[in-house]
Amino acid sequence: MTQRKYFGTDGIRGRVGQWPISADFMLRLGRALGVVLTAQKRTLGHPLVLIGKDTRVSGYMFESALEAGLVAAGADVRLFGPMPTPAVAYLTRSLRADAGIVISASHNPHYDNGIKFFSTQGEKLSDEIEEAIEREVDAGFTTVESENLGKVIRVTDAMTRYAEFCKSTVPDDFSLAGMKIVLDCAHGATYQVAPKVFAELGAELHVIGDKPDGFNINHDVGSMHPQASQRAVLQYQADIGFAFDGDGDRVQVVDRNGVLGDGDDMLYVLAHHWQKRGLLKGPVVGTLMSNFGLQLALNELGVELIRANVGDRFVLQKLKEHHGMLGGETSGHLLCLDRATTGDGIVAALALLEALKLDGQDLAFARQGLHKLPQIMINVRAAGAKEALNSDAVRQALADTEKALQDRGRVVLRASGTEPMVRVTVEAADEAEVRHLAEQLAAVVKSAAECS
Repeated sequence: MTQRKYFGTDGIRGRVGQWPISADFMLRLGRALGVVLTAQKRTLGHPLVLIGKDTRVSGYMFESALEAGLVAAGADVRLFGPMPTPAVAYLTRSLRADAGIVISASHNPHYDNGIKFFSTQGEKLSDEIEEAIEREVDAGFTTVESENLGKVIRVTDAMTRYAEFCKSTVPDDFSLAGMKIVLDCAHGATYQVAPKVFAELGAELHVIGDKPDGFNINHDVGSMHPQASQRAVLQYQADIGFAFDGDGDRVQVVDRNGVLGDGDDMLYVLAHHWQKRGLLKGPVVGTLMSNFGLQLALNELGVELIRANVGDRFVLQKLKEHHGMLGGETSGHLLCLDRATTGDGIVAALALLEALKLDGQDLAFARQGLHKLPQIMINVRAAGAKEALNSDAVRQALADTEKALQDRGRVVLRASGTEPMVRVTVEAADEAEVRHLAEQLAAVVKSAAECS
């Protein structure tokens, strides 16, 4: 990606009330999108834009601001209310809209928020469109003539449409009858639709994190705090548990013993199942953060793992480039392109359950072939963290760490695309050595950031 003024690796995100996560910016952003879509539109009529959001309290304010900006530019708007990010992606494509917007900061706390966009194909916007939007945001605010203003309608059947789509990704005769499942909805966007989908497929459910109040999204629940799901699985003696994040595009999984599994575990189980049945196409795409143990386990299956930069848009690019169908991130952001165009926590969970059911296995048994190496990640937060990566001190420390590992492991320095932070990750067989090297390298990064 080229350097952007507003867009990061996953849309625009930040602290509510601080530019650009402010009502006045969202007003301008809505207008900018409307103007760009109008210029691109090859048919008569207004551009159509869909808006969904998660459950954080600031979503109401930003929904109104975006709606006003879009209408001022002559775009029609359809409002969904709380709806998972992948649901908006699907409905943008299904309803043949020109674009979709999700108001969400994903796994972040309630005091953050952000904006994600989807194209008419239900995929992330191209770099060119994002650049055009940025240019238009900084232009003067204008309003079309009154007869050309857009109109707004609130859609009442969006959840039902999306629930039916989720169920359509598994065979018609697929049933979860007899299974006891824990769902943790993170007090977020999946709190209504996820229980609906799994219940209609016959599961006995124990649902937590399903009482959003605008402020408790991701708080001590969900994929960022899977301990709640682990406790619930043991408490209810469930067969499996799933913990979604605030906007529903990520999922973590818990086996019947209360042991947590991440995106690497799910990628391994799905790849193994599809490979055995001759269904896997192309390589599996992970990221720089995918555990080296996943690569070794897939190699034993005769499956290649290709690494992309962190971010689902980069995973998608690699999948398309190599004609693959399965990819994802350790965080639980999985792409199953035979079923959906973007990462979808509910769809990924159903795909995993389908694989386990067809193989007659539970999760604990199915992932036995995956042996992860100890991995330590330290987040270095500082105003100059990103700039520190170019310092001589950090470069030398990185070279020294790589030399110390002597091809026995990996080290990754990665700047966050949404926050002033550098993630220091070290991976090798010796956990004590991994921790020592990670802390040592993180200290150098922090020192360089404070001096920048």
